[in-house]
Amino acid sequence: MRVILILLVAFSYTTLTAQKTFKLTEGETSPNATLEQVAWVAGHWKGEAFGGVAEEIWSEPLGESMMFVFRLVNDGKVSFYESGHIKQVGETIIMQLKHFDGSLKGWEEKDQTVDFKLVKIGEDKVFFEGLTMEKISETKMNAYVLIESEGKKEEVLFEYHKKKS
Repeated sequence: MRVILILLVAFSYTTLTAQKTFKLTEGETSPNATLEQVAWVAGHWKGEAFGGVAEEIWSEPLGESMMFVFRLVNDGKVSFYESGHIKQVGETIIMQLKHFDGSLKGWEEKDQTVDFKLVKIGEDKVFFEGLTMEKISETKMNAYVLIESEGKKEEVLFEYHKKKS
């Protein structure tokens, strides 16, 4: 009985702390994918992250892209925005975005974007480098983002619920 309990605790800890974001290995290319495979992301999503309210609005696929906007609100004020898309590029997809502060001053240089190459795609999950989106149900989605700061890496969970139209 004691062995079973130890195994259950070890399994639970491993499951709860399992890495959710991944990276392509050197020389590896993104797999084939289409926007239709990630169309389930479309909608208005809201949740909590970084001590505030996180909100994302995603469009349906159109013009070889799915556009989105994001905002984080802390203490009743916008901390930052993101604007971007998932774009069809040949036989695969890529996620690209730009950050803006609460006054819409850009963080990245004018012609620079933050790019997330596709690592793997499943029926209800899409793995970009450092960012994973997972459909839990028709009204719930989790996003895991690998945040690097001061030499430390941390996966941050965004638990989103779909707002009704």
